[in-house]
Amino acid sequence: MRKIAVVYWSGTGNTEAMASAVAKGAEESGAEVKEFTASEFDFSMMDDFDAVAFGCPSMGSEELEDSEFLPMFTDCESKLSGKKIALFGSYGWGDGEWMRNWEERCKNDGAVFACDYVICNGSPDDDAVSACRKLGKSLV
Repeated sequence: MRKIAVVYWSGTGNTEAMASAVAKGAEESGAEVKEFTASEFDFSMMDDFDAVAFGCPSMGSEELEDSEFLPMFTDCESKLSGKKIALFGSYGWGDGEWMRNWEERCKNDGAVFACDYVICNGSPDDDAVSACRKLGKSLV
């Protein structure tokens, strides 16, 4: 059974709702899934999982949340080479630049993407929830 981590930070609950859908999709495909907030996860846990989904909303001027998520993620980058991952998050403004930049950063770290990232504006609608479930399934 594949072990999947879903690691996220959420300020309003939108990215948390997306994380739940990602986890559900992975579970439906037979994986053992554990959800973590950014403060509960660190780089030493990366090797415990076959794949990791990272979720973070756009903050400030289209950036990753910098008090909890970014420090955790920066530490995890040393473990991304060859690791199967997926990215997701919500935004309230802009055009998704934060996600494109994050994806490029992960590519430069040698991460292996299970699928395209998933973003949604505001609260995830039915289409975004469905896309998150597909993202979870792709990790398995």
